[in-house]
Amino acid sequence: MIIILVIVLVAILYFVGIYNALVRMRNQIKNAWSQIDVQLKRRHDLIPNLIETVKGYMQHERETLENVIAARAKAVNASGVAGKAEAEGYLNTALDKLLAVVENYPNLKADQSFATLQEELSSTENRIAFARQYFNDSVLNFNNRVEIFPSNLIASSMNFQKEVYFEIKDAAEKEAPQVKF
Repeated sequence: MIIILVIVLVAILYFVGIYNALVRMRNQIKNAWSQIDVQLKRRHDLIPNLIETVKGYMQHERETLENVIAARAKAVNASGVAGKAEAEGYLNTALDKLLAVVENYPNLKADQSFATLQEELSSTENRIAFARQYFNDSVLNFNNRVEIFPSNLIASSMNFQKEVYFEIKDAAEKEAPQVKF
């Protein structure tokens, strides 16, 4: 009787251990997502300042500026991992075009405010890339745990679902914006 009781106790402890590990991993994913949100907010806050600095120099590049503004608005209002990834991809493309157009304005490139904003944007892009990588690594670990036996039995019985990666679908959007000095 004691042997059966010990076996049941070990099984319960094993179940609790796996459940707690899944909860920790899910919370790690939520934390990783909030880190991405923080960096995206930082990027979204920098863009209006960048646009205002560029406006005075680029009177006839209105369409490029409007595309960046529209892409930023879409990115700010996007929700969910897939929606944010898609919107951020469009924003990357729009920023890349803006920074390419800036090459035609040597006075703008020499402007201290613009140079500072460009450096901040470059730094933010690096932070976003790191946060995305951390998020996707966390999702990978969680999804592995949800799918691998025997934890998949506990995960399915406790309604743990696979998480979605933060990935950009369009190949052109996967290109990082080039910030040139």
